[in-house]
Amino acid sequence: MSLSTQYWDYVNEAPLFNRRVEVGSFSCDSDQRVINDKSRMRYYVEPHQAPQFDLNDGYKDRYVKKDDSLEKRMDHILHWILANKSNLKQKVLSSSSSSALDFDFVTTRGRLTHLLTTPYQKYSIWSLAVTKFRGTLYINEVETEAARQRKAPCIGRHEENIYWGYKFEQYMCSDTIDGLPDTSGVVNAIEAFYVVVQTRLADHSLLFSGEVDCRDKDPNAPDPPACYIELKTTKCLNAEYLRDKFYRYKLNHWWAQSYLLGVSRIVTGFRNDDGIVESVKTFEVSDIPKIAEREVKFWKPNVCMNFCSKFLSFVKKVATEDDPCVVYLFSREKDSNVTYSVHRNSSYSFLPDWYVKEMD
Repeated sequence: MSLSTQYWDYVNEAPLFNRRVEVGSFSCDSDQRVINDKSRMRYYVEPHQAPQFDLNDGYKDRYVKKDDSLEKRMDHILHWILANKSNLKQKVLSSSSSSALDFDFVTTRGRLTHLLTTPYQKYSIWSLAVTKFRGTLYINEVETEAARQRKAPCIGRHEENIYWGYKFEQYMCSDTIDGLPDTSGVVNAIEAFYVVVQTRLADHSLLFSGEVDCRDKDPNAPDPPACYIELKTTKCLNAEYLRDKFYRYKLNHWWAQSYLLGVSRIVTGFRNDDGIVESVKTFEVSDIPKIAEREVKFWKPNVCMNFCSKFLSFVKKVATEDDPCVVYLFSREKDSNVTYSVHRNSSYSFLPDWYVKEMD
């Protein structure tokens, strides 16, 4: 069996996507430990003048990098589940007292973003590992060889661009609700704040986490997760090919990220090639599909949501063996359908023993 990735197969009306309900949050410290509090949450500070932010400041001497391999695991949300499982709605698996999470899927926002953008990313390559454990399907990411090869030639520039994004956040955020940004300190890419949301897409119930850059400190701001703000940087759109690429692909990806989590605004720093932010613009997430339609007439949100829903149905049909040692690997190559393979006791296994034992 395979699943089509052609956008024209998903142009029908969008499936029901319930309001995202925040059921918890957690912080990560410099040692990658999950802390069940909001200590790493930051507050948005709107710039009052033309910014001219230098995103290079501190790159060589005040930068703590994140280990990329950590992003390929889902340990953070698993730690949070164990710490909060008594508060999560559970379902009875049998006549005994054993129970499990009352969700069809547990994953992270990044994995779902891959799915939403797939119909319009013709040459994207990805692999998602799925394990069924105690009735719930866990979705994790597997880094493909193509992805590793793609990063290798441009590792220096890639690292610099990553830093520019973190530095922009430092210019735009304060650690306290009444504070101001402090751009003289260390940019620590490891420390982060995450929210955990539950929702339903068509007939699929989901629990997933996502990193949040900051929140609106206005007392009249909407309740979470709508009060959160995503911060982004991108090149100034001073050439037609840059505008086209931005509205076709980058804005589609940004919309998917924020829409999934229920974030309402994306604040964007437009920078030049030297890493100087020349202007800041706010995009309302709800307006982004209309903006893209006006600019490029290329992608539609209903196609994105339909593909994601169909993929989850495909996974339910395929991944039936309930065993943490069994992994169903769903893969998408360039301009191809989604296929799958089954692996037992392999290197693709991703549910840690400590999680399996505690849930049992």
